[in-house]
Amino acid sequence: MATFIRPPAVAGQFYPGKPETLLREIHSYTDVGGEKLRALGCVVPHAGYMYSGHVAGAVYGRLELPQRFIILCPNHTGYGEPLSIIREGRYQTPLGEVAIDSELAEELMSKDPLLSEDYDAQRHEHALEVQLPFLQSLLPSFGFVPITVGVRRYEYLEQLGTAVAEVVSAQAERVMIIASSDMNHYETDSTTRVKDRLAIDRILALDAKGLYEVVINEQISMCGFGPATAMLTAANWLGAKSAELIKYATSGDISGDRKTVVGYAGIAVC
Repeated sequence: MATFIRPPAVAGQFYPGKPETLLREIHSYTDVGGEKLRALGCVVPHAGYMYSGHVAGAVYGRLELPQRFIILCPNHTGYGEPLSIIREGRYQTPLGEVAIDSELAEELMSKDPLLSEDYDAQRHEHALEVQLPFLQSLLPSFGFVPITVGVRRYEYLEQLGTAVAEVVSAQAERVMIIASSDMNHYETDSTTRVKDRLAIDRILALDAKGLYEVVINEQISMCGFGPATAMLTAANWLGAKSAELIKYATSGDISGDRKTVVGYAGIAVC
């Protein structure tokens, strides 16, 4: 099988396609100052940089970043396997290529049999792609494992999180777990803020099952609740002690439209 090379799918749409413009925009978001956090994981949004880049950048600018990552994102396209992973290859962005961490990917597949090597779920998925330029702008080099999460059953998310934790704990180098997620979608700004606070409070309490339940029970359209649930499960297994809401906003803060918004939360789990 040929090596998987994944060209950028949303460059020039969700973020600038020209490297110099992209770097300038990212640096405007990540130049936040403050004490660096040594996080086990984080929740970051994945909308167009115009809307959520300032939230994602505030998180990445505060973190003490390692050189290895597991990036969990939702499957927006509906293509491919329910839990898709790629174990070898490279992702491309306007800032260059990033190699998939094959060692980590192989170990994850051995721990969670539900993970399937699958390209279809990854080819056009923006939620993971938009994270890479932030990391490229802040690190000289790094590797990552891409995982798209298209399952909703808690047992599967818990199993994934446990597998991630077991693999991370066995590494000599630090590995950070990134959960890519926007918050509530397409309701009024006031309704979205109330719903998002319910979900954010469960994340801040390090309550993976509580996050899952409140999203389902309160009909919060948080697209990456699966990745966030798995990340929290892993972080708790790894000994997480606290979580910090670094920044919150809605699309209405940028567009001025308060009738139909999307929420964005940036959270570090330490």
